[in-house]
Amino acid sequence: VQLQASGGGLVQAGGSLRLSCVASGLRLDPYAIGWFRQAPGKEREGVSSISSSDGVAYYADSVKGRFTVTKDTAGRTLYLQMNSLKPEDTAIYYCAADRLLQTLIYQFDGHRGVLPVDYWGQGTQVTVSS
Repeated sequence: VQLQASGGGLVQAGGSLRLSCVASGLRLDPYAIGWFRQAPGKEREGVSSISSSDGVAYYADSVKGRFTVTKDTAGRTLYLQMNSLKPEDTAIYYCAADRLLQTLIYQFDGHRGVLPVDYWGQGTQVTVSS
């Protein structure tokens, strides 16, 4: 089982990037899936996740209105469209999958820290220059 993230890069503030996360050896349909990020010297934080049951998307306050998370109907790929990027969005972005949505949106309820996740992808670097 592997989650392969890609699409990161260097972009100017105000620009856009689209991240992809492809699952191999695993169909994503039964899992809540989402994106986390970790900036240098900071804790890993949740960015956005999608529920497996109803497809509802959840976002961190810091990215609401700028980022959009989607998944393909084949159940293999997760996307994160990032618009109006800011320097503070600079981080390594990771995709993740877990049987429980609450695991992925734990921080959105005001909790600190990241719970153990069923599957992590490797990260893709996003750098936003000012």
